[in-house]
Amino acid sequence: MTADLDRVKRDHLIVDELSRRGIRPSRSYGNQVVYRCPLPGHDDHDPSFTVYRDTNTFKCYGCDKSGSIIDLVALLEDRDPKDVIRELAGGGEGYSIPRDSTATLQHSPAKPPAGGGEGYSIPRNSTATLQHPPAKPPAGCTLEALAKRCRLPVEHLKSLGLTEMTYMGAPAVRIPYLDQNASEAAVQYRVALEKSKGGDRFKWRKGSKPTLYGWPTLPDAIGAGYVVIAEGPSDCWTLRYHGFVALGLPSATGWRNEYAEALAGVERVFVIVEPDDGGMTVREAFRSSPLAERVSLIYMTEDAADPNDLHKKDPHGFPAAFNRLLSEAVPLARELREETSAEAGEAWRQCEYLALEPRILDHFAGSLSARGVAGEERLCKILYLALASRFFSRPVSVAVKGPSSGGKSYVIEAVLDYFPVAAYYTLSAMSERALAYMSEPLVHRFLIIFEAAGMEGDIATYLIRSLLSEGCIKYVTVEKTSEGLKEKLIQREGPTGLIVTTTRANLHPENETRLLSLTVTDTPEQTRSVFRAIADEDEARAGDLETWRALQVWLDLNGEHQVTVPFSARLAELIPPVAVRLRRDFKMVLNLVRAHALLHQATRDRDEQGRIVATLEDYAAVRELVADLVADEVGATVAEATRAVVQAVQELCPEGGTVGNKAVAEKLGIDTSSASRRLRVAAVKGYVRNLETKQGVTSKWVPGDPLPEHHELLPPPEALQCCSVAPVNEGVETPPSPHALEVIR
Repeated sequence: MTADLDRVKRDHLIVDELSRRGIRPSRSYGNQVVYRCPLPGHDDHDPSFTVYRDTNTFKCYGCDKSGSIIDLVALLEDRDPKDVIRELAGGGEGYSIPRDSTATLQHSPAKPPAGGGEGYSIPRNSTATLQHPPAKPPAGCTLEALAKRCRLPVEHLKSLGLTEMTYMGAPAVRIPYLDQNASEAAVQYRVALEKSKGGDRFKWRKGSKPTLYGWPTLPDAIGAGYVVIAEGPSDCWTLRYHGFVALGLPSATGWRNEYAEALAGVERVFVIVEPDDGGMTVREAFRSSPLAERVSLIYMTEDAADPNDLHKKDPHGFPAAFNRLLSEAVPLARELREETSAEAGEAWRQCEYLALEPRILDHFAGSLSARGVAGEERLCKILYLALASRFFSRPVSVAVKGPSSGGKSYVIEAVLDYFPVAAYYTLSAMSERALAYMSEPLVHRFLIIFEAAGMEGDIATYLIRSLLSEGCIKYVTVEKTSEGLKEKLIQREGPTGLIVTTTRANLHPENETRLLSLTVTDTPEQTRSVFRAIADEDEARAGDLETWRALQVWLDLNGEHQVTVPFSARLAELIPPVAVRLRRDFKMVLNLVRAHALLHQATRDRDEQGRIVATLEDYAAVRELVADLVADEVGATVAEATRAVVQAVQELCPEGGTVGNKAVAEKLGIDTSSASRRLRVAAVKGYVRNLETKQGVTSKWVPGDPLPEHHELLPPPEALQCCSVAPVNEGVETPPSPHALEVIR
């Protein structure tokens, strides 16, 4: 930037810049050229603006402004000096002295015309002057030309706050975007009348925060009971000229759901859909908006692509033509229902045989194996059920733990292949406040973070905790406004599930209790299975992933998401209350049971409220997967890997002595890193202790607390046998088809 600054100050002369803008000097003498001040806001009757040619600087003795060519252009065009440097350093269009000029020089001073005629350029020194004519200034955009193009009166545009200015030496139209308090939130410049190759019609002032155009008219919309939302300000000018209440999107991607709250008092919202990709982008933005039920779509045609085009075809007939469009607007909710029904029907045709499978998880495990995923069947099944729980108000979140290179990310990615991308959002890392500011929707989706170190920091862990526990994030910050710093509430809606990987024994303690901890298998047998899978990659079958994804699409669009567990009260009575953590774990178990029933809803009964009725088969499948994990988390039992490493320490540790990681690894027949991790896990639970407290020094392990006896927390399915309730369609051999259920709903 320093090099660019020096080059700009050297290669762009203030006197040339003023000449190119048609500003003539009043007089000149020696190294000084004097002008009437051209800076905005200074009505200079007596020439007080002096340019010093030897230093290429200026000073106005009337308004006390001074500086270089960069400061001059920034002041004339209301721009950031850094932007000016970048543009001038690149040889901006219309500048009379190009960066690599090949102009010939005449070694005799050119005599200036009296008074410095139009186009006169003060020579850089007394012995040379440029002989090529000044470059043609860019056309730009005047207020009069813009009004003529839109077929609107100039006075109407002025009444809306539009003014004419100079941008990079060419005329431009300044378009202010006001907030709801009528304060200037952003400024857009119309720098060209028509879009040209490689050029833009619009520029934003640095620091602008684009918002809806026309916020101050919101009271009119509430009074009228409707508002039209169009793409761009010119359609707003047109609609308001004819008496219609309108707001403008700053771009096709400019809608933010946070605007919906301000429009809560508007009865009907009409959205203009132009016949191009931008129009479809606008439509898609509103399908997930809180306004969706109140939105009606106005589809424009190629003959009149937007309201201003319609106005230009027949200004006098515009009110009647647009009122007709309002009456023909299509409710967005109706369109979405029709689309959903069609998509759900197509998804069912693809996944019907899979949805009717009595043991979908076993079918899933077989598919994974055929695709070359070695072992980790239980881990993969739990991950699959957790991802299916995204439809609930509290999805089941998971931490996948294990040594580096243990296959954590590989397993997760293999499971994600069975889900549409709309079901999850993956990240490797994120900043402290990323969750509060990211625009990616997270409602009924899973956030996948490959490595817990990527979400470290007090604020990041707090935001994740809020998202998991409260189902949303409410984050208060402050922002600069024209009235000073103002409080701003940022709200991110959930519910959202989390899957994260880590090499650590434990995560942040507040987050650890909100996650189901799973550990990848680190045994030599598993490593050999991975070797075989890698060797047989060419033999692995791709599998019909589209069928599995279609199942998830059908569950999303047409499937029932409400599940009742008729034996939940009896289950609550039978689980011993041995630890406070079980309060969360009990919810987790019930949600996994619900997720299993949700997957099998095509073969499950419904109750009188239309909810899916979970069965003991659903409980049995979940119990088989997580019973020991739940018991291990509360100390009612110990995982086999942990028990083995503790017993190794007890056997190897001499009386009064210690044992190291390597000896334990050799005893168990595993690598040292795996042994080290298992020992850290056992240490967290207090079953072993490390007497060496210094970092980087060989560990010295001794036995800790005695291992508990195995206690079963989750009762067997037989204990719940008498707790099922009679569903509505009990005794019907074939349950209602998904399409019949759709009709019933």
